[in-house]
Amino acid sequence: MVNRVIMGLGLGVGMATLAAAGLPGTAFAAKQQHQPVSILPEPTPQPSPAAQPSSAPQIQPAPVATPSPTATPTPTPPAPTTPMVLPIDEPVMAWTMDDAKALLGVIEKIGADGLIPADYQPEKLRTAMLAGPGAELDAQASRAFAWLAEDMRDGRTRMQSRLQWYVVDKDVETNSITGLMTAALANHDVAGTIAGLAPTHPDYEALKALYAATPKANKAARALIQVNLDRWRWLPREMGKYYLLTNLPEFQLRLTVDNSIIRSYRTVVGKPGKTATPNLAETVEAVVFNPTWTVPQSIVVGEGLGARLAGNPRQAAREGYKVTKNKDGTYLVVQQPGDNNSLGRMKIDMPNPHAIYLHDTPSKALFNTPVRAYSHGCVRTERAVELGMTMAILGAGLTPEQAVQYNLSGKYTKVPMTKTFPVYLTYFTMATGIDGKMGKFADIYGRDVPVLASFAKPREAWNGQRITSEKVIKLDNPL
Repeated sequence: MVNRVIMGLGLGVGMATLAAAGLPGTAFAAKQQHQPVSILPEPTPQPSPAAQPSSAPQIQPAPVATPSPTATPTPTPPAPTTPMVLPIDEPVMAWTMDDAKALLGVIEKIGADGLIPADYQPEKLRTAMLAGPGAELDAQASRAFAWLAEDMRDGRTRMQSRLQWYVVDKDVETNSITGLMTAALANHDVAGTIAGLAPTHPDYEALKALYAATPKANKAARALIQVNLDRWRWLPREMGKYYLLTNLPEFQLRLTVDNSIIRSYRTVVGKPGKTATPNLAETVEAVVFNPTWTVPQSIVVGEGLGARLAGNPRQAAREGYKVTKNKDGTYLVVQQPGDNNSLGRMKIDMPNPHAIYLHDTPSKALFNTPVRAYSHGCVRTERAVELGMTMAILGAGLTPEQAVQYNLSGKYTKVPMTKTFPVYLTYFTMATGIDGKMGKFADIYGRDVPVLASFAKPREAWNGQRITSEKVIKLDNPL
């Protein structure tokens, strides 16, 4: 029975594909308990992370009290009141003429990456070089290198132009400007140091090739490519060996191994406006089979659901809700597991201040529409049960049989991850689609406009800000 369900869900093919991608075979076939393995590459230059626990994953059954679907063992971080800021790192070091010439050569060719050579003051660098080695050359070359390295590492677009951007790129910590400049001058390899900051995802090179092939007279097309090249620089240079990535305007989610798509899933994302899905980079904490949903007070009170169900317990039971009256007179309404649950049969927990997560849905017809921006912010995922089972196998060491059993039980079951598995909610309007072809996607949230405007103006100095200063909106309504 279990094997038939596995094959019916498409997991038989999926597991073979994943095994071929280099995943441990015992994670898919063996019925014994597994030793958890780190699925992220060893970070450089930071020290290796602590070893993962060696015990098998402990499955958390539903607690006696009705659990909240967003409750997790680790408290949700508070919404930031001020943007995250780091001190500016612009050292001044001694430059030889050869290193300065190498830097000038890099600046003159940096247009290939969609950056603007004039931003890095090549004329001032040439003037300083004419004066020979000394304080003037040191100051100008150091400044130009710092600005160029910042933009290659983090992107040229400043945070005020990155709408709903909450991804914290840790490349700032692993590749400081001081460290980069020291290495470049010690090794006399300015070009290699700058080139080493480019994103490793193959889409970056694909966009560069498209940019080179686009006539300079086609300014609108080139500007759009510039914007999307820069968006890759906003993300971590290395995404990880295994990760989930959704391109919001494409309405697709990818399960990715070594930057190659193993499985893809259609998505439904937030409606434009206050419920637009933000850009995030989070970590999967758990897969929840047969989740509950705690109805937000905007519905409990605003739409009178609490009072209506409290006055008719039979109707509440028929509709799958449990209603509790609090001491202050308010109502707690929790939708119980089942096919009609607003989260469907699966939820992927990824704690964040916005209460965004990936989940199943009973409204599967929407996956067949071409434009799928209907949700209140969370990402509804096609074939979500299959995805959840795969995540439980990859991230918690379950066998396919165990994953199917938890799903078929009909009971709330939370499977904590024992491996680190990143999730990226990205926004690309020019990108390689799941069909492998480069294409243009509609700017559903209007996020291209401020980035295009920033590229039309002179470069702004980086002020150390790392995420948008926009107010965090908690989007905990999957309806």
